[in-house]
Order: sequence, then C-alpha cells, then structure tokens
Amino acid sequence: MDVARLAGVSQKTVSRVFNNEAYVSAEVRGRVLAAAAELGYRRNNAARALASGRTRSIGVVTLGTALYGPASLLMGVERAVRDTGYALRVVNTVEGDPTGIAGAVDSLLDQGVDGIVISEPIDESGNGDGAGSGVSVHVDVPVLVCGAPPPFAAPKVLAAGVGADQLARTVTEHLLGLGHLTVHHLAGPQRWYAARDRLAGWRAALAAQDRREPPLIEGDWSAASGYAAGRELACDPDVTAVFAANDDMAIGLIRALTEAGRRVPDDVSVVGFDDTPVAAYVTPPLTTVRQPFDAVAQDGIKRLVHAIENPRADPLAASEPPVDLIVRASTAPPPAGRDPSAHH
Repeated sequence: MDVARLAGVSQKTVSRVFNNEAYVSAEVRGRVLAAAAELGYRRNNAARALASGRTRSIGVVTLGTALYGPASLLMGVERAVRDTGYALRVVNTVEGDPTGIAGAVDSLLDQGVDGIVISEPIDESGNGDGAGSGVSVHVDVPVLVCGAPPPFAAPKVLAAGVGADQLARTVTEHLLGLGHLTVHHLAGPQRWYAARDRLAGWRAALAAQDRREPPLIEGDWSAASGYAAGRELACDPDVTAVFAANDDMAIGLIRALTEAGRRVPDDVSVVGFDDTPVAAYVTPPLTTVRQPFDAVAQDGIKRLVHAIENPRADPLAASEPPVDLIVRASTAPPPAGRDPSAHH
C-alpha cells in the first residue's frame, strides 16, 4: 500500500503501527505515522484498507434537533441505509457551533465509514451568504449533502433534497390562483437553508405574476412565533393570504387571527409547509405541502452507495422530488368586494 511504500516498510509493519502492536521501534513508528499523515490516511482508514477494503458503514452528520423536518429526514435516511445492508453511524452537532461539522466528520472518518451524509440545515459560517461553514477537513469518501451547499470538497459530492423553493412557489401560486392580490410570508429563521429556499420560492411566485411583495416577517419555526406574527398581521385589513414556512408557525398564526376576529379562511387564507401529522386535525384543517422525506432519502442513499461501490463510474442522476400540495379547509378565495386594482 502507499503508506508502506512511502515509509519504506512492509504492509505488516504498517498494520502493527496502526493496531498499536509491540515490536515496532519508535523510529519506524514515526516514519509510518508521518507517511500516513502526508497521504491523508487515518488510523482506522488504513486498518480498513489493510483488511477488506470497506467497512460497509455510512456516517450521518445531523443537527441534534426534534424539529419535524430534520428529524423526518434522519428517519428516512436510517430506513434507506438499513435497506442497503450498510451499518449506520450518527453524529449530532449543536446549533451555534461553527466547528461542529468538522469535528463530526473527523469522528466518522476515524471510524472508517465508507461514505458520509451531511444533513446539516444551518449556515454556521456567520456570513449569511449560503457558502457553508468552510469546513477544513480531508475527506476521502463520497459525500451526500441534503438540502444545503456542500461544506467541503470530497472525491464525489452528491446533492439531495433540493427543490424546497419549487414547493414554496407551488403553495404561493395556489393562493394567487384563488384570487388573492398578494401573499404575505411568515419565514423561518434565515440561518436555515430551508427557510431561504422557501423565501426564494415565495418571491419567485410573486415576481412571476407581477405582484407586490409585502414586508417579510421572520419566525423561529415555533407555534409561538406564528402566534406573535398572527397578532401583527391581524391588525392589517389588507392581509388576505399568508404562507407560513412550516406547519407549526401556521397553526400559531391561525390561533392569533381567530382570536382577533379574522376568520380563516373567510377573511384570511393560511398555508403551511411540511404536512405534519397534526396539520389535518387543527381547526380549520391546514392546507400545506408535503415534503418527500422518504423519497429524497432513498434516492440519495441509492446514489451514495453506487458512488461507494463504483468509485470510477459516473454518479447516478438525481430523481426529481414530487410536488404534493395538500389542499384542505384553511384556504379560500379572498373576501368578496376586494378590488385587486386598488393595491396592485
């Protein structure tokens, strides 16, 4: 192998060094470790290569959160990996730690994983430009990135879960199609890539139909932030339609509008995003868009495993995620008597 050749020793000696066996001089051990560092090898990576060549394991870096979107995607990834016969190793990061991804990736590589899934939904770079966190780590296995820009270079970087902007555009177009003059947007926190995608889709739908873009309201994904936004929007009689960036915020929004005497959907239509299990059972049942978490995970893991097992082959093309708009009772045409030309 390369380490043995560069260090001028046998493969057996390299194996002894990486397995911390005795009968290896300090000078030889130093040469082997220096050669491994120069070639970018890690201890377990080298041990893996000396054995079967692969550990048949996939590592996942994910934000430690119970929020519906990231948790559902992780569950989908777990099911998809299990179906392939690979083992799964999960490392959670903590929101607000810009070094979290690098540490998690390092940990997984030291465990000798054959591929890595990055399900890290937040831009921790602090620059807000979507360029990722600038992770400085040597990655020598294929990487699947879910719904975010790739945070580092790797031999093969695959993307999955893109298309949230199209889903957001679809729900905005649904409201405009009902006759609403414009659509207000209760956005998610803009450090989240998903929130940026939904904002972009909303803006694109309004621009395509030359509609006025109302001032943005930013929440934090919680029903409480939706409730606060609803109290603010209820004071504006021109608000007839609101797109909330997730179902929890939409539910809080509806509660505040109802308390203020603004009927949903008679006075104000509300749409959410995700189709959480409770969305069909609130009053009124919530119109929303369903995220294809399982389909995205299955397609992404299939492509990642193909890249692992066929390192010289071209990557498989990604499947187009479906758009599944769930129309329920929280949306309707705007109140009669509104003159669209008055505000256009």
